[in-house]
Amino acid sequence: MSNFSAITPGTDLPRYARELSRMHDAVIAGSRSGMRPRDIVARSWSRVLESGLDPDGSNVRDPMSVDEVQRRRRRSPLSSVIDELEQVISAVADVSQLLLVVTDAEGVILWRMGAANVRRRADSLGFSEGAEWTEARVGTNAIGTALAESAPVQLFSAEHFEQSQHPWYCTAAPIHDPRTGELLGIVDVSGPALTLHPTITALVETGVRLAESQLWRHHEHRLDRLRTAAAPLLASVRGPLLLVDEHGWVAHTSGVTSRARIAVPRSERALAVPGLGLCMPERISDGWLIRPAGDNTRLTIRLDLTGTPAVELTGADAQWRSALTSRHAEILLLLNLSGPQGVTAAAMSQAIYGDAEHVVTVRAEVSRLRRTLGAVIESQPYRLAESVDMTIDFGAAASLSDCALVRASSSPALRELVARAVDSNQVRN
Repeated sequence: MSNFSAITPGTDLPRYARELSRMHDAVIAGSRSGMRPRDIVARSWSRVLESGLDPDGSNVRDPMSVDEVQRRRRRSPLSSVIDELEQVISAVADVSQLLLVVTDAEGVILWRMGAANVRRRADSLGFSEGAEWTEARVGTNAIGTALAESAPVQLFSAEHFEQSQHPWYCTAAPIHDPRTGELLGIVDVSGPALTLHPTITALVETGVRLAESQLWRHHEHRLDRLRTAAAPLLASVRGPLLLVDEHGWVAHTSGVTSRARIAVPRSERALAVPGLGLCMPERISDGWLIRPAGDNTRLTIRLDLTGTPAVELTGADAQWRSALTSRHAEILLLLNLSGPQGVTAAAMSQAIYGDAEHVVTVRAEVSRLRRTLGAVIESQPYRLAESVDMTIDFGAAASLSDCALVRASSSPALRELVARAVDSNQVRN
C-alpha cells in the first residue's frame, strides 16, 4: 500500500499548490501545461471529463436521509470497528486539523469525526454523512478515485477536479473483508491542504490494518461462539463431519481433514466437500452441520460446454448442477489441463489475461468459484483436489478447440493450451 503519497518530505506546499492550480486550469481547459498530472490523477480527470461534471462549481451532492445512513451503518461490517478507527486519530485530530471519514462500498459517507472547525468547513463542501463521494458525483477525490482504481490514493490541492476542493488534501484506502476479500468501504483522512504531512499515508495504512485485523478477530470470536453453542449436539453425532458458519468457514472438524473454508451452504442443496463427497447441510445454531450424504467420498465434475457454461457435480447419492460464468469455466478448464502439478496464480493470470499483472483478480475469481463448487480447488498451486474426477462435455463440436467457449476466449494462451491438449489426446469428450 506504500508509495501513494502526493508529496515528498520537504515539499513547499504553498508553492506546489499554486503550480498545481495553474496546471489544473490548463489541462481542464485543454491547453498546454509545462507540468503534467500524476498518472493516477490524469486517469481520473479523463474519466470525470467524459462524465460531463463541472470543474468550476460544486456538483450536486444530494445527501441521503438520516434514516438511510443509519440503515447502512447497521448493515455495514465496519460498524464493529469504527470505535477502534476513531481511536487512531482522536489524539491527533485537533492539533493536526484533520477528519476521519469512513464510507461504505458505494462511496456513501457513513461516519465522520475529527476537529470541529474542519467539520464545519467540510459541511460547506457537502463532505458529510449521507453524501456519495464517488467520481461520478463529485469528480476526482481520494474516496471516489480509490474506488475507481481499487487502490489507495492521496490527492493534494488542485489535483482534485472541483475547484471547491482545492483547499483540501485527502488520503483514502480501501478496506476489505479479510475472510472473503470483498470491498467493505473506504477509510479517508482529509484536512486543509497546507497542513498535509508526509506521515498521513502511514496513518491511513495503520487504520486499514487495524480495521481488517479487528474484523478477523471478530470472525474468530463468532466461530468460538458457534463451537460452544453446538458442542452438546456435536458430542452425540457419529462419523465424519464439519461445523461451519453461514459463510462456510470451518469452526470444527471431526474425522476429516478440511480447508479453512468450504462453499457457502444452502438449504436443501447438496454441497461438494473433498473427503466427504456430496453432503446435505443441516442448520444448527448460527451455522451448519455438514455430513456425507453417502459412503462414496469421490466427486465427479462434468464441465458442460455444449452451450452456456455449466457444471454438474455427482458424488455419494446426490447430484446438482449450476450455471457458470465464462471466466469460471475457463479456470476449471485450465485446472483440468494442468493436471496434478497445478498452475500458479501468476501462470493463470498469464493464461487468462495475457500477463502476470492480474494475480489479485485471479485469486478473487477462484474464491468466487469455490463459493459455488466448494473446496474442490486446492491452492499453492491451484489444482483440483485428489478426490475429484473431471470430464469435459463439448457436445457436437469436432474437438474442445472448436467449442464456443474456447473460440470466444480473449486469451490466445488458453487457446494454445487447449490445442496442445487436443493434439496429445489429453482431452476427450
